[in-house]
Amino acid sequence: MRILLELVRIIAIFIVFGVVSSYLLNKIYSSLSLSLSNIGNVCVSVSLLLLLFVLYRNKWQFSGFYHGAQRKELPKLVSTSLICSIIVLLIIAPFI
Repeated sequence: MRILLELVRIIAIFIVFGVVSSYLLNKIYSSLSLSLSNIGNVCVSVSLLLLLFVLYRNKWQFSGFYHGAQRKELPKLVSTSLICSIIVLLIIAPFI
């Protein structure tokens, strides 16, 4: 039952955070007079999914319903490289 609750929690986090952050990023891009193509929207979506993955694995998984032994943070190198990839994707999205 705890695993099902954790799965519902993850889905809710991804939906709420994804929608809100996507809306905010589109507002930022439009205020800078930048438009996104279909590929640019995919870049933004991928970067948001990567950001949610890093946040979940490093912070949010420790405050949920599931308390298994397999829970551990991402290695620092992986977290750093994913965050750098997120930043690069967000910067190049309007120019693709």
